[in-house]
Amino acid sequence: MTEMARSSTGRKIFVWLLSITTLFSLAPVISVVVAGLLADHFGCHVDEGSVHPCSAFGTDIGDMLYFQGVMGWLMLLTIPVFIFAMIGWIALFVSRFWR
Repeated sequence: MTEMARSSTGRKIFVWLLSITTLFSLAPVISVVVAGLLADHFGCHVDEGSVHPCSAFGTDIGDMLYFQGVMGWLMLLTIPVFIFAMIGWIALFVSRFWR
């Protein structure tokens, strides 16, 4: 394998790992945003204190909205991972501009 091919493959793997890490890190944020949007759309109340009934298409989705809202607490663990991923993205872009 040539040096250029190895470098390209390494970069692709690095970009994939950073992409997966970024999506994993932002998953709790996305979960809370989706819960809030669904609750607003269906005229429901969602918070971390308790489950509130919410009817959507004839089904109570209050438990699901509560679960999605509480998933936001995982941000305390995933945001530091996201910061490290952003440092990786910055390092990738800086290294590409220096070449």
